[in-house]
Amino acid sequence: MNQSYGKVICKATGADDIFLIEDIQSLWSGYGKIIRYGLQGGSCERVVVKHVKLPDQAHHPRGWNTDISHQRKINSYHVESAWYRDWSKMCDDSCRVPHCFTLQEGDEEFLMVFEDLDASGFPVRKNTVSMLEMQACLHWLANFHATFMGKEPAGLWAVGTYWHLDTRPDELAALDDAALKAAAERIDQRLNNARYQTFVHGDAKLANFCFSDDGGQVAAVDFQYVGGGCGMKDVAYFIGSCLYEEDCERYETELLDYYFARLREALELRDSGVDPDALEQEWRALYPVAWSDFHRFMKGWSPGHWKVHSYSERIAREVIARLNAS
Repeated sequence: MNQSYGKVICKATGADDIFLIEDIQSLWSGYGKIIRYGLQGGSCERVVVKHVKLPDQAHHPRGWNTDISHQRKINSYHVESAWYRDWSKMCDDSCRVPHCFTLQEGDEEFLMVFEDLDASGFPVRKNTVSMLEMQACLHWLANFHATFMGKEPAGLWAVGTYWHLDTRPDELAALDDAALKAAAERIDQRLNNARYQTFVHGDAKLANFCFSDDGGQVAAVDFQYVGGGCGMKDVAYFIGSCLYEEDCERYETELLDYYFARLREALELRDSGVDPDALEQEWRALYPVAWSDFHRFMKGWSPGHWKVHSYSERIAREVIARLNAS
């Protein structure tokens, strides 16, 4: 880390000095690290620092090493900076996000200094989840979507999610599924043209949720791909990150019912003026479309991935058939 950044962290937190506790993880494709630091003096005992330093040459774990990929990552860190600077304060405890103490944004280096969510009551990370824990995440998503319903995503991705079609031409070109490739643009348009638009987290997988000890509360991290969109993108992607194919089908109705009940409550609480019945009718119909959108990306990016399975294939075939019929 640039030594001057230590001074930045101290100034933002009122600390006298900082010391390294641990490297939490490396960022995708060697673009930096997430690090936990202890503070001597100051407003808190620990912070988590996301330090992005663009590599001379990216080394993508699956071989996607192109100018398009590199530029998408650079844009994502500018978006994440904008999210924490301009938008994150709108999130309350129902869609908890880490407090950001300070941001440093440059052409090749980014520094983001966050509260340590472990110390704030969200110390647990999950690889597998119970129904209660999935519901906690869906509760977060419902409140997040209600908070930003109808907002214009200034400074963020115009269309959120890291698999958005316009940002993934390499993966589309590699897609060996003629019917899905032919339908990709129409699937994208259906989602983009939805009447009800909100902000989507854009990478709402299980790994990006931090749980309380009892699993009943969560906070979310990693806002590189936050932007405008239909909330079903987050919901379909989240459920797909938690469940294998048999359970995706088995629990689909129960999980969607829970999400929409929480979304209705959140919209009413915020006096949104949105018709919850019309919203639910539109978004329920778009759930399989959102699922097919992510399936399109996965089949082009990593066709042997465990998420490419018979449930996703069936959903995509049904969506394509309906698009062709219309």
